Amino acid sequence: MVGPNARGARVELSGWGWKHSGRATHALRGVDLSIEPGERVLLLGASGAGKSTLLHSLAGLTGQDGAISGDQEGSLLVNGRPADRGRGGVGLVSQDPETQLVMARAGDDVAFGLENLGVDPELIWPRVERSMAEVGFPYGLRHSTGALSGGEKQRLVIAGALAMRPRLLLLDEPTANLDPAGAELVRALLTRLLAETEATLVLVEHRVADVVDLVERVVVVEPGGGVIADGTPRRVFAEHGRSLARQGVWIPGNEPVPEVPPAPGGPALVETVGVTARTPFQVGVRAAPRRTVLDGVDLTLAAGTATALTGPNGAGKSTLLTMLAGLSKPHRGRVLPRGPLAGADRRPLVRWPARRLARHVGTVFQHAEDQFVTGTVRDELRFAPLRAGLDEAGTDRWVGELMERLRLSGLADAHPYTLSGGEKRRLSVATALSSGPSHAPDVLALDEPTFGQDTRTWTELVELLGALRAEGRAVAMATHDGLLLRSLTDVRVRVADGRAVPDPATPATGPRDTVPPPAAPPDTAPPAAGPPAGVPASADPRSARRKGDS
Repeated sequence: MVGPNARGARVELSGWGWKHSGRATHALRGVDLSIEPGERVLLLGASGAGKSTLLHSLAGLTGQDGAISGDQEGSLLVNGRPADRGRGGVGLVSQDPETQLVMARAGDDVAFGLENLGVDPELIWPRVERSMAEVGFPYGLRHSTGALSGGEKQRLVIAGALAMRPRLLLLDEPTANLDPAGAELVRALLTRLLAETEATLVLVEHRVADVVDLVERVVVVEPGGGVIADGTPRRVFAEHGRSLARQGVWIPGNEPVPEVPPAPGGPALVETVGVTARTPFQVGVRAAPRRTVLDGVDLTLAAGTATALTGPNGAGKSTLLTMLAGLSKPHRGRVLPRGPLAGADRRPLVRWPARRLARHVGTVFQHAEDQFVTGTVRDELRFAPLRAGLDEAGTDRWVGELMERLRLSGLADAHPYTLSGGEKRRLSVATALSSGPSHAPDVLALDEPTFGQDTRTWTELVELLGALRAEGRAVAMATHDGLLLRSLTDVRVRVADGRAVPDPATPATGPRDTVPPPAAPPDTAPPAAGPPAGVPASADPRSARRKGDS
């Protein structure tokens, strides 16, 4: 029990509710909750239950003077004051680190919060350097924030929040983009700093087993409602574990078991030949020199096979994935279509016209918002099948099924940018599949496809991808999700130190983990599978935004 001199903040909510602008229903309503100074609370609930909304509200981003518009009811106080009027002692790490980076250089970004708090200038930079070292940030103070990977951005944002030594620390999936070693480093750092500072912690984390030892209390909220369970982890899981598991909450010892058909395997569809990639050119006299991220990578993606790219943050997994998808050009080497895919176009994928590329290669970006092009969830999913020539009735049937399976039906009229992190991820995966099951892309390139999902939506995503693999699609995914690796992986490729080599880990479905399928010669390839008769070979161009596309 924390003593009376604890330096953490006190949180009080009474009848509190919030409805986002443009939404018909409340994200949360009737929330009654008190958190004592220094308590460590894990906030649970199904995907879309309003957990991120509550953290944003505690950080002062909603309310009368907040940055997020909507309607609030009841009261929400931090240390006796409305949260939007006393933000100085609060540190927030949101689901999307991209939204929290405000400066061009890494050190400046970490220093930003300290400068706003009026910390003595002589103390700022030692604290900045210490925080960056504590989270394992691999670069110096002057490194460009625009040149970071998703996991590296996450480390930097965590460093910025911890450097302020806040009285209230709000963490929303803080390790979701981190490699296993980085996630363990951050959890150990949090344990130590919370003991030193006695800050109050409110943590959102889907993978409960990883953080249960870090907290002393679990609070469960329901979509559109309030608190439905509150107590020690042992008591909450003992009394409500089965009910929470049915709602999709990740309960320790109750991992989902998706029904995934066997991988049929098949001919090679994409091959990289001597691919080398370098970091982007940075502007400025103090810009870091370009460095080689990938060097001489040879890799094959085969039909009917799921290939997982693993490895540490910043190793080049997302870079390799975008090249496999034909969205970026290697510094050296080529990414070539093989087998049936070469029947559509024999040129390197990066030279394919955007519509042809989108017809055959579906992409899910690391930053989901990069691929949204319409104003509602429904229109986002209707975009591709209508462009492909499907009729209105068929489009509506498939879009309805897709929204139902991925639990997006209640959000059909919401703007994609207003969704939670997990909802955005499901929508981004759905857009890659929205052309319809009968003519989904031949190759799927997915960056962290299961990020932010509860057990129900995680299972639906994995089973959808498993069904597409069984139909002969090639699935490539960059991921740190160990359960996904065990459930839907045939070939594991570890990306590290500029190389991409098979990982000796045991595959999920067969021996292809260490023996990639041979590439079929283009001149003997059968014709590529195209859309049904009368349907033009065009689809959603959103996954092929490149300069020079025709």
